[in-house]
Amino acid sequence: MKVRLAVMNFLEFAVWGAYLTCMGNYLGIAGLGDKISWFYAIQGIVSIFMPTLMGIVADKYIQPQRLLGICHLLAGGFMLGCWWLGVEAGFGNEISDKPAFIALYTLSVAFFMPTIALSNTAAFTILKNNNMDTVKDFPPIRVLGTVGFIVTMWFVNCAVWEDGSFSMTLADNAHKFQYTYMQFFVSGLLSILLFVYCFSLPECKVEKKDVKSLVESLGLNAFKLFKRKQMAMFFIFSALLGMCLQVTNGYAGPFITSFKGSADAAVASSFAANNATLLTSISQISEALCILMIPFFLKRYGIKIVMLMSMFAWVFRFGFFSIGNPAMPGVLFFILSCIVYGVAFDFFNVSGGIFVDQECEPSIKASAQGLFMMMTNGVGATVGTLAAGDIVNYYCRWEGGYLTGDWQTCWFIFSAFALVVSISFALVFKPEKK
Repeated sequence: MKVRLAVMNFLEFAVWGAYLTCMGNYLGIAGLGDKISWFYAIQGIVSIFMPTLMGIVADKYIQPQRLLGICHLLAGGFMLGCWWLGVEAGFGNEISDKPAFIALYTLSVAFFMPTIALSNTAAFTILKNNNMDTVKDFPPIRVLGTVGFIVTMWFVNCAVWEDGSFSMTLADNAHKFQYTYMQFFVSGLLSILLFVYCFSLPECKVEKKDVKSLVESLGLNAFKLFKRKQMAMFFIFSALLGMCLQVTNGYAGPFITSFKGSADAAVASSFAANNATLLTSISQISEALCILMIPFFLKRYGIKIVMLMSMFAWVFRFGFFSIGNPAMPGVLFFILSCIVYGVAFDFFNVSGGIFVDQECEPSIKASAQGLFMMMTNGVGATVGTLAAGDIVNYYCRWEGGYLTGDWQTCWFIFSAFALVVSISFALVFKPEKK
């Protein structure tokens, strides 16, 4: 059963890894470089309502593992539509029908973003139905999701499609998947595969109960969690920390790739500058290792200390980017930034999902996971990504196919924000003693 859930997680995050960290490079080529922040903000905007809505449906009407499959079918179909518009434009050309591309992308992520919470809900339910411990057994399962993310990142970084032939290379190439629309084809195809796989998973029966109020009939019970001070503060700081989540996903690739336009030949020809997606995959490798440490830290130190570790890790994540460069020894700071990302992402996202699951009654677990997603990847990520986009567009501009400018100031601003949130959380959040 653990293997089957691990395969589900592998495919779930492989879908995302195919384009999330390298999409910015293609958008610059496709004539949408000034809209990078909006493409990542769209993920946040749809996360404000879609995970919660799908959580309500999973709690009341459709088993979560089946709804997970249906969402992936729709997300994959729309993502293949983005790929087809790229095919019509051709390699290295701007997309002619930009509104259609944006619309298809929006519909795709609208159905993908709820699947993160749905996959958690399905995994937690199946584990409990098989008398397993979610704190101990879920992280090793979830780590396969990170492995899937890494595998597709590596594939997209090295894969080349040119003149009807396919090859793999680490050398610089204009038709690498990370610079083309082929990344969307990989993502869409994997989504369709996961749709089929989801219907092989065990049942997660919808819990039937008497409806006593309009709030219950609409499936909005999870919002009652805000009445508890501890949970209200948890969700508020989840939104604040969520403002950091998509910043490096959207801009790490264009930032590192921008060094290819450097006047310093050693920097421009460096391995890191020409393989930004491969370099940033170190973040996901670190993430995979950090997931395995969560049971120890969560049981020993509790949710507050674990989340504080995550918040301070974001300070270093951005700070190391601000002082590094792709050549030696500067590239070591990039590597350190990627290493601390594991703590920054996992100790918040995975531990937060486990914490929410433990604090909620069975009838609202899917809705509560959707609410957690809404606050982090929805409200937080939307505000954070758009704010980051304004900052980057103020200090940097696209020139010669590269996003160049005063990147150091941008990363320092992001690091300072994370530091303020960390200190505030340490002073304000007081979890209940158990």
